[in-house]
Amino acid sequence: MGYPLDTLRALGVTLKNLVRPPTTVEYPKVTRPRSERYRASFALLHDENNEELCIGCLACERICPSQVIAITAGPKIQSVTTGKKRGTATDFTLDLTACIFCELCVQVCPTDAIIMTRTQEDPGFSREDLVLTMDKLYKNEKDRPAAWGNATKLLGMQEQEAKKDE
Repeated sequence: MGYPLDTLRALGVTLKNLVRPPTTVEYPKVTRPRSERYRASFALLHDENNEELCIGCLACERICPSQVIAITAGPKIQSVTTGKKRGTATDFTLDLTACIFCELCVQVCPTDAIIMTRTQEDPGFSREDLVLTMDKLYKNEKDRPAAWGNATKLLGMQEQEAKKDE
């Protein structure tokens, strides 16, 4: 007995949704505003003297649960500004196709070299388009706005929470 009533109810829902405006946008032509804490991609940074901050310590590669970061540590070089020897990375690759955006790599970086950005990568036609090489990561530093957090800020927040719990 309930069958005709259920059919009419379903037809009513269909007709109501048929006349309402669409909620989708034509990405990438139209983008929706994102919150301040939105994180979508990565960038590698330089310091104020234009030296690469990444020292090739492999901390981000070791902590990544998806194992999408591959780093080749380079030789130690002498810093132009400080005169001290520091490590380098000759290759840094991050595969966004399997990244879960957990931000653990950002949290463990001792030099704040890797950060997340607020805009995502452009859509690609192959998987290689979503593999961030060292060149793409340094280009993102200039082209994409940085997210709010880096390792120093996140560690400070964790320490404040730990003090509250004591």
